[in-house]
Amino acid sequence: MIDLARWVRPGDTVLWGQANAEPRTLTQALVAQRHALARLRLVLGIDLSRTLQPEHADAFDFVSYCGAGGNRALARAGVLNILPCPYSQLPRQLRAGDLQVDVVLLQVSPPDAHGRHSLGIANDLLIAALETARVVIAECHADVPWTHGARTLQAHEIDLLVEATLPPLENPPAPPSETSLAIARNVARWIEDGATLQLGLGGIPDAVLPLLADRRDLGLHSGVIGDGVAELMECGALTSARKSIDAGVGIAGMLMGSQRLYRFANRNPALQLRGSDYTHGGEVLRRVERFVAINSAIEVDLTGQVNAEVAMGDYVGAVGGAPDFIRAAQCSRGGLSIIALPATAMSRSRIVSTLSGPVTTPRCDAGIFVTEYGVADLRGLGLAARRRRMLEIAAPEHRDALDTCAPSAP
Repeated sequence: MIDLARWVRPGDTVLWGQANAEPRTLTQALVAQRHALARLRLVLGIDLSRTLQPEHADAFDFVSYCGAGGNRALARAGVLNILPCPYSQLPRQLRAGDLQVDVVLLQVSPPDAHGRHSLGIANDLLIAALETARVVIAECHADVPWTHGARTLQAHEIDLLVEATLPPLENPPAPPSETSLAIARNVARWIEDGATLQLGLGGIPDAVLPLLADRRDLGLHSGVIGDGVAELMECGALTSARKSIDAGVGIAGMLMGSQRLYRFANRNPALQLRGSDYTHGGEVLRRVERFVAINSAIEVDLTGQVNAEVAMGDYVGAVGGAPDFIRAAQCSRGGLSIIALPATAMSRSRIVSTLSGPVTTPRCDAGIFVTEYGVADLRGLGLAARRRRMLEIAAPEHRDALDTCAPSAP
């Protein structure tokens, strides 16, 4: 049994790799020993393991930028403190102020010939957290890929290094639905040769990528990528050769896929991971030309306002990186912002007259919106014209009701 009491002090703030990069051997030990460690604050990212449960609030205070995965149960129980801020601001908050981290838990690759452990599946927020952490605890597993990234660790830089008993998490893409395929076809026709892609989470980006196999010299600069990126790179469509920065290299913050993606990323210099300052930072993004940002939403109103956080009263999403990428795409020479979503969810329209949640992205940043029913290009349009365009991509059975709603206030 790993004894964490030597390293973790009462009142510490702890952060670990999110999503597939969660070091589950360590996080499960932390949960098991939580009463002996006294009260801790945990800074959480996307939770795919369900290691944490609401009852663990008896010893933990939970903070997160998102309600994704297992965080949804924490939010419903009222024990999750949500940080509603763009992803680009999180590194600054981790280095100083309220989010400064004391203990980082890592999942690392086996060392290379020079004794360097890679951060493996994620760099993203870990890079900033490592700068201030008092203690670094890591688990090593043979299935964690050695990825080229912003940081490696020698054994002497790790306070406690243990052998992982659990392999890294995987989430291979599910077969796309007919709706996702219809949306993907509407998205794909806007992507030209040489475009640099950013891909949000979900089934729609997964459905778009196979449709781009006939493109040439696509680039990559994204917060997260899945198996589809590996397939697009292997078929020669995504080479990053025409990128205005990092030519020939695809950039991402973390991997969210299966062992197929991990094998492709292992020791592959054409795919490199970076911290969130680099993947989401404005100083970097403004240098990316022909930047196409593909993101999703929970709902969009008739003027182009986006709610990406709350669904039917539950906090399930995040402000996340979409505002950073959307604005970068709007400012990029030849760039394009695309918000893609199904027109309905459980018979409810996702094109609405009034948002039921917060405005994650304001209408001043509206670009192109896509559903299975078509495309609404809102660029350069006034409110009346936007309303007409959005009605055209709403589900037909909801258009009359939407059309009778009073227009939003100017």
